[in-house]
Parts: sequence; C-alpha cells; structure tokens
Amino acid sequence: AKKKKKPKLLNKFDKTIKSELDAAEKLRKKGKVEEALRAFETLVSQYPQSPRARYGKAQSEDDLAEKMRSNEMLQKAINTYDEVVSLPNVPSDLIKLSLKREADRQQFLGRMRGSLVTLQKLVQLFPSDTSFKNDLGVGYLLIGDNSNAKKVYEEVLSLAPNDGFAKVHYGFILKAENKIAESIPYLKEGLESGEPGTNDGRFYFHLGDALQRMGDKEAYKWYELGYQRGHFASVWQRSLYNVKGLKAQPWWTARETGYTELVKSLEKNWKLIRDEGLAVMDKKRSLFLPEDENLREKGDWSQFTLWQQGRKNENACKSVPKTCTLLEKFPEATGCRRGQIKYSVMHPGTHVWPHTGPTNCRLRMHLGLVIPKEGCRIRCAQENRTWEEGKVLIFDDSFEHEVWQDAENYRLIFIVDVWHPELTAQQRRTLPAI
Repeated sequence: AKKKKKPKLLNKFDKTIKSELDAAEKLRKKGKVEEALRAFETLVSQYPQSPRARYGKAQSEDDLAEKMRSNEMLQKAINTYDEVVSLPNVPSDLIKLSLKREADRQQFLGRMRGSLVTLQKLVQLFPSDTSFKNDLGVGYLLIGDNSNAKKVYEEVLSLAPNDGFAKVHYGFILKAENKIAESIPYLKEGLESGEPGTNDGRFYFHLGDALQRMGDKEAYKWYELGYQRGHFASVWQRSLYNVKGLKAQPWWTARETGYTELVKSLEKNWKLIRDEGLAVMDKKRSLFLPEDENLREKGDWSQFTLWQQGRKNENACKSVPKTCTLLEKFPEATGCRRGQIKYSVMHPGTHVWPHTGPTNCRLRMHLGLVIPKEGCRIRCAQENRTWEEGKVLIFDDSFEHEVWQDAENYRLIFIVDVWHPELTAQQRRTLPAI
C-alpha cells in the first residue's frame, strides 16, 4: 500500500500560532482532557477564525464525553466539529476529518438521519473520494434505506470497479433482495479483496447462505474461513449475537437443559395444546401468518405467535387461553427476550433452506402435535431427527438446521424457546432482545 501522507491540518494563519496549538494538543495526547479543553477554549476565544483550534476543542470535548460517559458533552463535540467546516480557509484534510468524526459520533448517539446529512455534505464537497460514498451507503443501510444505499454503491462501482468495500455491501443488498445468484460474485470478490471494512461476519454468513441455496458446496469453505476469522463459534454454529463460552451442542435432552418441569408439563398437556391450536387453524380468519424470513425454498409454512421477545400477545392468547395459562408458570420461556412461543404448521411439499438462528442464547423446544406417519424430518448440524406426537425435541437453533415436509398431510408443532441454561439471572435481565 502507498504510504499515507500526513494530513495537512494548518492553514496560513494557524501556522503562525503553531506552538500554542501544539502545546494544547500535547495535553490532549497525554490524556489531560480537562486541561486540554481549557487550553483549546482559550485559543478559540483568542482566535475565533482558527480552524485547528476549533478542531482541537471538538476533539477534547469528544475525549471528555468518553471519559464522563456523557451524551450531552458528545453533542457539544458534534456541534463543534460542525463549526470547524464553516470557518474561512479550512484545509480540506481538516474538513474531511471533522465531518467524518461528526458523522461517526452522530451514529454512535443513534442520530442516523443527522449522520446522513453530514455524510451527504462530505460526498458533495469531495465527489471523487469514493470512501465517503462508501460511508454514505452504510448510513443509508443503518436506517434501512436499501434502495438509496444500492444507488450509492452502484455509483462507487462505476467509478472504482474493484472497490472491495462497495462490492461486499452491494452483494449484501442484492442478497437481501433475494437476488441470490447475482449477489455471490460481489460478496466473494469483496471478501477476497481483504479491504478494511470487508471482514465482517454478516458477509461470510450471507455468502455461504447464497452458495448453499445455489447447491454449491463451496459454502462450507467460506463458513470455515468465517470461523477461522473469529466470526462464528464453529462451521455449524453461525449465529452472530452470542454470549461467549456457553455450552454448544446441536441436540439437547430435557435433563441437560434443567427445564424438566417445563418439558413434563408440555408433554402431559400436549392434547390440550393441540386442540386449542387446531381450533385456531380451523377458523376462517386465519391467525396463522406465513413465515416471513425468506427461509423456504418452496411450500407453505405458517406460524401463530403467542410470545415474542418476552412479550405476551394478549390478543393471540384469547384464542388459546389454556395453553397460555399453562406457560405462564415458566419464565425461562415467557421471559426469553431472544425467542418466541408459537404454533407452527407446515404443509406437504415444503423445504426449509439450511439456516442458522441469530443467537446462541436460547434453545428451541418442538412439541409434536399433529405428525404425519412419514415424510417429515429435521436436520440440526449433521444429525436428522423426526417429531413424535406428545414428545418434545430440543435443539440449539444457532446450529445450521434444515427441514423437509414430504408427507401426505400437514405437520403441526408447538415451539417454545427458552434461555440457554448457562446464562446468569443478570444476563437474562440485561441482554438486548432479538
């Protein structure tokens, strides 16, 4: 790589007060944050037109915000970075540094729209610098605006056809649009570029998934690489929202989970749970909603959700009151903010792609309710199992799993997610919901 030139941060005027600026900066570098801020504030009041003094003030406020963990102070820093740019004769390197940091801090505060405005300013000021366009694309992705992100990356790739960062992000967007075959070369070439910002677990995850859907065994080469680079717990366990060190195995017994009371209760009351579920299925206004995560190759698969992210759906529970009452006794399930409790009906001719759940913090129980004699099976990692009516299967859905339904009739199961048994009470309270 070419040696990075040192950015030019001083204009003509700032060169005349260089020693004062250096003295203040020295304090900041030494971690004397409050003193540095006072020094830069003094310089700003003496030389209001000095871009470098203003930038030093912004950096000191930024450092202090970190030290105090203060969002208010961080907002000050954001405002000061913004002021730098409006001064006369600001060196372009200083404009770039100020606006880039401003956008980054806005994102940190969750001010996604504000950061977009800042990134758009950068792109307008420096139209030939593709790295700012790349950042703008990420800004759009962060607010879920994929179509504008896509336009930005198309622009980058027309200017710089080999930009690896733009390639992985463009591939990521194509994959989200279900353009599976098209996404592969972009994801692959982007990852192969090794450029900064490309080594991200999501890209290995989606490239492998796209290859699997195309029936290409090369998927596992990328999963292996993702594992080696620390993105996945193993080639088979590829969730991205994990707690390190939790026991990891595809299939579990009730005893291993410690949730034997819950399993007993589900198995003892399976007919009641089944009958309430069937009554809902028979109603004309279908409460069952089609699976919406794009996991099916083909077929008909729908779900009726009672708890989601640890929140009870009161309306749904009115239709299956006894089942919900039964579950209320088991906070490991109803309080599992990284899971769901739901009925799942799958009709003949359905195949669910190999896929991986989002987190290793839960285990998934399947209670068989209506199970055809043959034609239904589930694979988790390298082992196939089948359901039985009135029996609970337990697996860790952060491992790759796949489902086939080739029976004569529908299959109905009841799904109960529970916290991974090794999570502490503290973790169960504080882990963000998924």
